[in-house]
Amino acid sequence: MKNQTIVFKISDNLKDDVIDFYKDRFEEKNPPYSVFQVRDYDCIITLYESGKLMFQGLGADIEASYWTEQERIKNNRNINQEIKDKDKKKDIDEDHTNYNKYSTIGSDEVGTGDYFGPIVVTAAFVDKQKQMLLLDLGVRDSKKLTDEKIISIAPTIIKEIPHVTYTLTPSDYNKFGITNMNKVKAILHNKALYQLVCKRLPYQKIVVDQFCPPNKFYEHISTVTHKVNNITFTTHAEDKCLSVAAASIISRYIFLKEMKKLNTELDEIVPKGAGDEVDKFGAKIVNKYGIKKLNDIAKLNFKNTDKIKELLNIK
Repeated sequence: MKNQTIVFKISDNLKDDVIDFYKDRFEEKNPPYSVFQVRDYDCIITLYESGKLMFQGLGADIEASYWTEQERIKNNRNINQEIKDKDKKKDIDEDHTNYNKYSTIGSDEVGTGDYFGPIVVTAAFVDKQKQMLLLDLGVRDSKKLTDEKIISIAPTIIKEIPHVTYTLTPSDYNKFGITNMNKVKAILHNKALYQLVCKRLPYQKIVVDQFCPPNKFYEHISTVTHKVNNITFTTHAEDKCLSVAAASIISRYIFLKEMKKLNTELDEIVPKGAGDEVDKFGAKIVNKYGIKKLNDIAKLNFKNTDKIKELLNIK
């Protein structure tokens, strides 16, 4: 026998029956976004607010069978077939790269395309037991979530998911002396990944969104002392791997907090990105604080610096 995980969404007309059946065995403390959790000697049963019912452990199939049978009798549902169909569809949709079959470490960064503000890189570890929590939170690539959504779910992710975050401030970036952004990203990703790997977590794969060819990534970090070598690079990793998505959200959350601090410091709403409005805002800041202020709040090697100087006729 081996540990199993069985998950399906319980029908509304059975939800109260499930709660009533297990109510005498509820754990005192539930996982976030769950209605209850019960721990038997060979199975953990969790009902989430979304209606998803999860069975984990050696006895998962036996415990789940009662409820799959109730679904058949009362709702004419074939849960086992639904699960098979869902798994088959996932294999097709993900082109056989379903990284969520594994416990993974993933990393992602925010701020590399923004003239103002820091670069934030996070490496996160997600094991199979935490995947349902993240799915119920609505975890996906941070670029596809609103800032409001990120602010609401990131604190739970930060609390529940082991991670390492590095924040490179604009002034430190300007001291870095590296103008190749892919090299900067590779060095910071490697640093965060290495620190998380050193925690000896039971990961099976390390996944990174491919922002440059793998050989170039390793070339970029060739001079650093500590390297992570066993990385799986894949495009659109945030959509394929929950640990990368979680890292993306944590990084975005930290970036938003740093930008809020900058807004307060300047008493202005600092624009994101690197477009024309950024140039105009930069010129406004230089007029108010002087050209040296840009070193503290902006990435000086961006073309925006020259455009700001042109707007102000500074040579």
